[in-house]
Amino acid sequence: MQLQNPHATTHCNELELIAKHLPLDHATVLELGCGTARMTRSLVERFPIARIIATEVDRIQHAKNLASDYPDTIEFHEGGAQAIDLPDNSVDVVFMFKSLHHVPQELMAQGLLEIARVLKPGGLAWISEPVYAGKFNDILRLFHDEKVVRELAFQAVCDVVASGKLQLVEQIFCNTETRFADFAEFETRILNVTHTNHKLDDTLYAQVQQRFAAHMGEDGVKFANPARFDVLRKP
Repeated sequence: MQLQNPHATTHCNELELIAKHLPLDHATVLELGCGTARMTRSLVERFPIARIIATEVDRIQHAKNLASDYPDTIEFHEGGAQAIDLPDNSVDVVFMFKSLHHVPQELMAQGLLEIARVLKPGGLAWISEPVYAGKFNDILRLFHDEKVVRELAFQAVCDVVASGKLQLVEQIFCNTETRFADFAEFETRILNVTHTNHKLDDTLYAQVQQRFAAHMGEDGVKFANPARFDVLRKP
């Protein structure tokens, strides 16, 4: 398995990749670490999913999700990947959208074992992780350097594959796109998240703002983000 592929420069849309690689028609789906549920909503709009259980460990964000308008297809649950409140062999597909590296280091292995437990035999897990590279990452690491936790997340996936609990189907490397209209949107979506307390003093804040401004164009900012998608199957 590869942590990254610096030669992969193709631009891709994650939903289109999912459509090509995962059978989601009438599936029971689990999303771990749904955050603001942006991808949760996109999944139910794009695919005829029977049911999607979207979990979030951050209580503030979970409350916001429950208070929002959402279709009956979605169920919001509070909890972390290390203790999934679902029966064995009950889920067709599990998603982790850039959330595995947010799981505490000591709980990553347990989280992947929980995924193996709740997946039906033959069920698939889609684990997307950002690669530690790119201009967007250069801004993020000024105040929140994730190099170590991303490496630990990759190692946890390698370990669960080596154990035989999950099998590697394939790895996909490409660039995804992130857009911001302006720095105010960056501040709302990135700096002011409730799951992580980003503490920036005035000097660092100004540095981040300056680095962001260097990429501004007439239509805002567009970043190409190297990403890895690990597709795993339960034997």
